[in-house]
Amino acid sequence: MATLRRTAFGPQVCGHLGESATREWLVPDGAGGYAMGTISGLRTRRYHGLLVVAGETPASRRLGLASLDPVLTLASGTSVRLATHEWSDGTIAPRGHELLTSFELVDGLPRWRWRIGDVVLERVLAMEAGRPAVAVVHRLLTGGPVGLTLDALCTWRDIHGERTASGPPPAVTAAEGGCVVEEAYRLRGPEFRPAGAWWRGVRHREEAARGLTPTEDLWYAGSFHAELRQPGAVASVTAWAGDLSSPPPPASEVVEAAQARNRAVVAAAAPADDDQATLALAADAFIIRTTTGFDVVAGYPWFGAWSRDTMISYEGLFLSTGRFDEGRTLLLSYAATLSEGMLANTDGQFNTADGTLWFIHAVGRHVAVTGDVDLAATLLPALLDVVGHHLRGTRYGIAVDRSDGLLRQGAPGEALTWMDARVEGVPVTPRAGKAVEINALWVNALATVIKLAWQARTGAGPAVKAHPEALTSFARRFPAPSGWLYDVLDGPAGDDATMRPNQLLAWSLPYAPLRPAPAALQAIGAALMTPLGLRSQAPNTPGYHGTHRGTPAARDAAYHTGTVWPWLIGPFVTAWHRIGVPATQIISDADDHLTEYGLGSISETADGNAPHAATGCPFQAWSVAEALRVRRL
Repeated sequence: MATLRRTAFGPQVCGHLGESATREWLVPDGAGGYAMGTISGLRTRRYHGLLVVAGETPASRRLGLASLDPVLTLASGTSVRLATHEWSDGTIAPRGHELLTSFELVDGLPRWRWRIGDVVLERVLAMEAGRPAVAVVHRLLTGGPVGLTLDALCTWRDIHGERTASGPPPAVTAAEGGCVVEEAYRLRGPEFRPAGAWWRGVRHREEAARGLTPTEDLWYAGSFHAELRQPGAVASVTAWAGDLSSPPPPASEVVEAAQARNRAVVAAAAPADDDQATLALAADAFIIRTTTGFDVVAGYPWFGAWSRDTMISYEGLFLSTGRFDEGRTLLLSYAATLSEGMLANTDGQFNTADGTLWFIHAVGRHVAVTGDVDLAATLLPALLDVVGHHLRGTRYGIAVDRSDGLLRQGAPGEALTWMDARVEGVPVTPRAGKAVEINALWVNALATVIKLAWQARTGAGPAVKAHPEALTSFARRFPAPSGWLYDVLDGPAGDDATMRPNQLLAWSLPYAPLRPAPAALQAIGAALMTPLGLRSQAPNTPGYHGTHRGTPAARDAAYHTGTVWPWLIGPFVTAWHRIGVPATQIISDADDHLTEYGLGSISETADGNAPHAATGCPFQAWSVAEALRVRRL
């Protein structure tokens, strides 16, 4: 039986900030919030904390409990601080990471062990599924007696900002067993002693590297105290938001329930090996329950729900893990939001030319995998409406060119494909016109609608005529003299033959317009392939950026001009699979990444240049989803 890949580190990694502060763990709450940090305990991002609470949408999160710093008082009277902080002048103090003997993910939950002579203290952290509630359990494993103090460092702010001592401190009021902060969340644990002081100048090194404000101030709300007299003694703290009068179960029960749930998630996915098991649990982090059903968080720690990301991820997250009922509910809820034949991408903005086409793909794959013809019949009117609006024309110049049946898109200042980065409002990769992956998705969508109509025993309307026209034009127009496909046809500057990975969809989709061409795939692999995925642009081409670092503008400029995208392994491997060529080495190359950045997960992006250090979100939905999907091929 497959189990989770073991993720564990000893003192040589834990005690070295260059290693331990770049490896991050994540514990989601299933509602869009999370606990997150590094194995060292150092908060390197403004997004790190033990209680991050989702708002009305997953993207509107707030940080509450930032840190719970353990302090041991030994029998000799010596106090030993086990936390790790970095301050505005670069000082690291205290240096609790140097006392870590191990860090391990146990059933997906982080576990730390510190050793001070013969004393070993363990910490395990979990969140209650479905609500913003965290439980932190401390257990004395050897030695003792010792005193344990837990300093609560608090704030209440938007995760994308800072809170400083220049403004009022968080309001803290007494409550049974602890306190309430800003009437937003509550802390409870043993013998709470109120305090009240600013800890100024806490530094986040990753924000400094990203060109953002690197410091904030935290409010020392108070401390919890316990005597651990012998091995096995436990001291726990819980923190929760929402209904403050409804505490979570005892902390140890929250941990046990979370471990049992994670094991059940993995078992339900029926993984073939440990890596599939690990990815199945990683996938679970992105699926959240909402007031209307289910949704998908595109990436942690900063993304919310994006329709494009959700639909690209759909097959891997839901179908590859056996979560058919949840997926069906999601598809129905998204269908109810269609407007003028389009899905909103995020925040009510309809600024994507491909998200709706990916939605049709997701519906088609759901019916193909599950045999749910009832869903096909239910959604077909909405899908036919999508086809009709695309044929007639909808927002942002998205419309079929009647001269060749291909789909064009583009509007001034907009970037409507997945290569959507802009700097000062100007698209970095302008792709207005007939983009190759948009038209591959269009052909695939038309064929999908025809198939669904046949299964539902009804007509497919204008899709019947539109499909052969688009298919014929695609095969005639997109192959370029270079041997690969044009990236964009009929753009403002003419046809664009730049080698980009977008063309992979022309060979990998279920109803792909072309049969995979080995020579083209070899050329793409030679130019774009890295151990973590495909570059968005080939090295030594005009405008190539080999690093995805620096200020927001610098990162956006590199986002789709050389940066590696792990999700692209999916279509690349699928295209080879279509012609009977296995790609197990491509898949296995990325396996060790599961312990390098976002532990047990796959990053959003990586540098185009070697050694291809991971960048962007450490935990990214479509990266995980596509890795899962192609492992099932």
